[in-house]
Amino acid sequence: MRLQKVVVAGGGVLGTQIGLMCAYVGKDVTFWLRSEGSIGRTKPKIERYCGLMLEDLLKAKALIGTPMGAYVYPKGLIRDWKSTTSETIDSLIEQAKKNFAEHVHIELDMAKAVADADVVIESMSEDPKAKIGVYEAMRDLLPEKTLLFTNSSTMLPSTFAEYTGRPEKYCAVHFANTIWKNNTAEIMGHAGTDPEVFKEAVAFADEINMIPLELHKEQPGYILNSMLVPFLSAAQALWATDVADVSTIDKTWELATGAPAGPFKILDIVGLETAYNINQMKPEAQIEGSVTNLLGKLLKEKIDKGETGVNAGKGFYDYSKK
Repeated sequence: MRLQKVVVAGGGVLGTQIGLMCAYVGKDVTFWLRSEGSIGRTKPKIERYCGLMLEDLLKAKALIGTPMGAYVYPKGLIRDWKSTTSETIDSLIEQAKKNFAEHVHIELDMAKAVADADVVIESMSEDPKAKIGVYEAMRDLLPEKTLLFTNSSTMLPSTFAEYTGRPEKYCAVHFANTIWKNNTAEIMGHAGTDPEVFKEAVAFADEINMIPLELHKEQPGYILNSMLVPFLSAAQALWATDVADVSTIDKTWELATGAPAGPFKILDIVGLETAYNINQMKPEAQIEGSVTNLLGKLLKEKIDKGETGVNAGKGFYDYSKK
């Protein structure tokens, strides 16, 4: 595994999961964070997701030998389900605990964080200025060998390539939430991405137990979010315009499609800050009286109250009592 030393820039929902998945398979992981406050927000996420991954491994024991086991086991945590036994899972749990304890680090000093990085995965908020600021601060600190990936959900790598200082070593590797179960990695280069770097990104995704999904060209929203974002936007518009309340909209989708979660439960998992940033990138967000403008205001109200989703204990739903 060439890309052994991994730096994740950002400690958000997906950034934390990406780092832990890398540590799970034995890679050395450093989270670079911007402030002491970021550490206070990231450490609980690390503890939570470590716990959830270990819990899902333990639950997988009960799936061995069942007809549904092959469909619902945590695919990012167990590579070969057919040969898995209870003893195999016990071994994976012990190894995971060891790897999480030994291979996960937090660093505020950017120069120290990236000093020997094989790959840096930028997982900042969906804010172009924030991403550019990180790339410009990092570009002269990165070793020559370092590859640079972005986990942006909606923005194109070509938007940022010139700011990285290494456009040929830069591409997008986008993960789905609950990475250890929904183990997809969408690989998308830009016109200047070295084809060999693209291949290395595909190999890296496979090494951390993801299924690499290769895009042939740039597409805003990649594959997954090209389908998911319009769905979530439609649901939010129904809420913002008082067509129906959150629980009714979710119930409608769940009952009619058999889906385990409606759009607002998904938004709580994704995080309302991400939803807000995506909303504000739309030109109509600045047009007073538009639905997009109204939605931005409503989301901002919830964010200002600290109701940012599952990790905060409250978003569209209250998780503090569960």
